[in-house]
Amino acid sequence: MQVLNKNLYLIKEHFGLLKASNNYDVYDPESGNVLMECREPNLFWLTKILRFTDFKRMTPFDVHVRTADDQRVVRIMRGISFLLSKVEVRNGNNELVGYFSQQLFSIGGKFDVYDSNDKLVCTLEGTWAAWDFYFKQGDTTLAQVTKKWQGLGAELFTSADNYVLEINPEVPENSDIRTLIFAAVMCIDMVLKE
Repeated sequence: MQVLNKNLYLIKEHFGLLKASNNYDVYDPESGNVLMECREPNLFWLTKILRFTDFKRMTPFDVHVRTADDQRVVRIMRGISFLLSKVEVRNGNNELVGYFSQQLFSIGGKFDVYDSNDKLVCTLEGTWAAWDFYFKQGDTTLAQVTKKWQGLGAELFTSADNYVLEINPEVPENSDIRTLIFAAVMCIDMVLKE
């Protein structure tokens, strides 16, 4: 999908005092326009209750990412998680694109990103202290996620739960790798941070 061919995104989390669902808006930091909305439209009542307890990090999620004109771009799903998360990613047609598998005993948070054929695409690694995360494929950095942003659109950066995704321009347009990287950024917050 064309909207995933950009190389720079600003992700802003929605806040609410009694907010159980994961809701984000994705902006073009250069224009300030909303590109996509990430919502959890079908949150089960028991999951809502558990999101306000210590069991929050184990709850399932089903996040739908849509464009401003309501076209589905990505669907990110996870069942109940006891120790490690395995998150499934589907495209706008609900076809499996790949998945993420959280690594055990990783410092700062780490998970492997796989395509639909179980082939390792890249690894997401980073540190919470600096809030810097990198998508690595060998020695190549495919993308970076950070809270430190000084570029255009910096005025949109009003909360500590906003971050920027910068994709290496060498990552091919219309590739599943872009879809997986974008979906993984949502999981940094929902899987590693919680």
